Amino acid sequence: MTNWKENIITNDGILLGKPVIKGTRLSVDHLIGLLAQGWSDDQILENFPRLTRNDLKAVFGYIQECMKDSLFYELPKQPA
Repeated sequence: MTNWKENIITNDGILLGKPVIKGTRLSVDHLIGLLAQGWSDDQILENFPRLTRNDLKAVFGYIQECMKDSLFYELPKQPA
């Protein structure tokens, strides 16, 4: 398993401190957004050649740890 801490950093001088892939300005939320839109790993890697498969694995590891640590909250249900 990839240690996400080797691939993802935060720095107040890069994208206002959002978590990004080390050595890039690609934020974790941007990459998750692409995946949510239906982009495949291969499409992302083709369009962002500085990324590696380990970078993408790190994104999932980061998200998994955030969820485990309850940093994500359930959205309130909207009335019907």
